[in-house]
Amino acid sequence: MVLLLSFLLQAFFTTSLAPAELTHKQAVVVTSAGEFVIDLRPDLAPNHVGYIIKLAREGAYNGTTFHRLVRHGIIQGGDPLTKDPAKTRAYGTGGLGKLKAEFSGEPATRGAVAAVLQSGKPDSGGSQFFVCVTDQPGLTGKYTIFGRVSEGMDVVTRISEASTSADGLALERIEITSVTIRDIPPSAPEPFSTESIEQLARYRAVIDTSAGALTIAFDPQKAPEHVRNFLRLAHAGVFDGMAFHRVVKGFAVQTGSLDSRGALSEKQQKLVRTLQPEFNDTKHEKGIVSMARGDDPASASTSFFIVTGAAPTLDNKYTAFGRVVDGMAVLEAIEASPVNGETPITRIEVKSVRIIDSSVNR
Repeated sequence: MVLLLSFLLQAFFTTSLAPAELTHKQAVVVTSAGEFVIDLRPDLAPNHVGYIIKLAREGAYNGTTFHRLVRHGIIQGGDPLTKDPAKTRAYGTGGLGKLKAEFSGEPATRGAVAAVLQSGKPDSGGSQFFVCVTDQPGLTGKYTIFGRVSEGMDVVTRISEASTSADGLALERIEITSVTIRDIPPSAPEPFSTESIEQLARYRAVIDTSAGALTIAFDPQKAPEHVRNFLRLAHAGVFDGMAFHRVVKGFAVQTGSLDSRGALSEKQQKLVRTLQPEFNDTKHEKGIVSMARGDDPASASTSFFIVTGAAPTLDNKYTAFGRVVDGMAVLEAIEASPVNGETPITRIEVKSVRIIDSSVNR
């Protein structure tokens, strides 16, 4: 009877923070595997958000680990017992039973952050949470979702790929170094989205390849959005590690294929998009830089080519947006590479693409 009364009289956490103190907040989670950011959702679960903010400000998450992982499924952390490596068998049992459920129809899709529950006890949330690495439709409505990862899903995915035991217990300590609460920062304009045509024309791209360096100047008067797109991708490192995957002697060399490099980060992926054509009167002659595309004129994205000979069949059908102004000998060396069909036998790699302002270097 005493135990029953104790359970019935249990006081669940209710946040004392005013709505204005809960809204427009993020939790920045710094881990030994990298950093990710959670946009908190008090409109879905105000008490859960208030509790997370309270614990974060107390430093309660510092030194805890992601103790349970499902590869490309979920990652689970926040148990205070995980601070002690000697309590491995108890991992997953600590920090629960503090919150009443705040279920909603918010979908348990990629990036959703939800409270861990004790089996069969909906009102048992606490410090522990899990992040959906991929869509988990079977969990919708069964767990309290209180946030969503807005940055760093590549880090979350990488954590899920760590080695585990047969029952999903992480075999290495992936620690949470800190959780910091901050206001959601204002959205900044995308790089190279506000510059004038005159400003864009001052930029140069130095493409450092395994065959040497090429410098490209741009023609934003004729293809402004293609120039902005190239500058954004280069600035974000999207081209780094790609290969010149196609060489057609007397015609063109081509790079920019996403298949020729490792996976993009979450931020890089957001910059990849298709472009509306900006066909113009630039002649496709040696040294011209132009965007590759599929059958759809609006399918250009990341892949581009450099013309190595007169190619009038491309005029007004592909968007020319720049030209090589230094490194023509390197272009010729790439073109001269031995090929199997149109594929270089020896990989010719884009090590990096640096953006410089030519007006600064005069």
